[in-house]
Amino acid sequence: MNQREINVVTNGFTYLEGPRWHKEELWFVDFYTCGVYRVQADGSAEKVVHVEHQPSGLGWLPDGRMLVVSMKDRKVLRQDADGQLVVHADLWDLCGGHANDMVVAPNGNAYVGNFGFDLMGGAPHEPAGVILVRPDGSTKIVAEGLHFPNGMVVTPDEKKLIVNELFGNRISQFDILDDGTLGPRRDFACFGDLGNEADLGKRLEQATIYPDGLALDASGSVWFADTLNKRAVRIAEGGQILETVKTDPEGVFAVALGGEDGKTLFMCAAPDWDEGARKVAREGRMLSTRVDVGHAGTP
Repeated sequence: MNQREINVVTNGFTYLEGPRWHKEELWFVDFYTCGVYRVQADGSAEKVVHVEHQPSGLGWLPDGRMLVVSMKDRKVLRQDADGQLVVHADLWDLCGGHANDMVVAPNGNAYVGNFGFDLMGGAPHEPAGVILVRPDGSTKIVAEGLHFPNGMVVTPDEKKLIVNELFGNRISQFDILDDGTLGPRRDFACFGDLGNEADLGKRLEQATIYPDGLALDASGSVWFADTLNKRAVRIAEGGQILETVKTDPEGVFAVALGGEDGKTLFMCAAPDWDEGARKVAREGRMLSTRVDVGHAGTP
């Protein structure tokens, strides 16, 4: 399989996450400049809003207001029509660590993951859950026992949530019930059960994949950022790897499908996820490549 050509979209950042293609524009967050950014037509990146406690997942309510996860104070913030950020939901008591990635369904229901433990502080691994945040800001834990739930997508029919488990060696999926809660977990793809091993180093040694950010294509397959393997991977339900795009020596930590025809794969790249190293460098960048199948919802 030939390696696809990789282009640089924008660079000079600390650590990019949460790429989203929204209203014909690429959006993303930069952890340590605490910004939500939008890429302009000339290729420059405009900082749209500052999130003091570190931004992560992005999404939009049906009325167009933006939601963004504020990681370290475990909140979901909302940007109202006047441009100001307000608290949409406080998740502090529902998280075992930093709040993290998020997907917002077309009906305005948001699903938010969290670390589950103090990753950067070297704490033992502990499972975490997924939190449902309804459009009115009310919250509920709707899944538990996941191993660092990270990138998530909702299928176009709003009937299924697919969730990466960064330290679980698997991608999980759930039926979305009529009230927005989730049915039982089942595998989308699994490369071996790592159990409840608390030693993160052992989990990493035993894993085959390290799925971070996630994007759904029109065939029902997903692209995921395979972080420590330094590649983006397209995988079918059941676990067949259909394609890989290597990014070494950089890791890739999040992906999105977009562009005019939905067939541009955007990849957030950086040397590693080490907070201390990323804060003092400007080595994070957005890469892109062309793929054969567009994002979910395209022909």
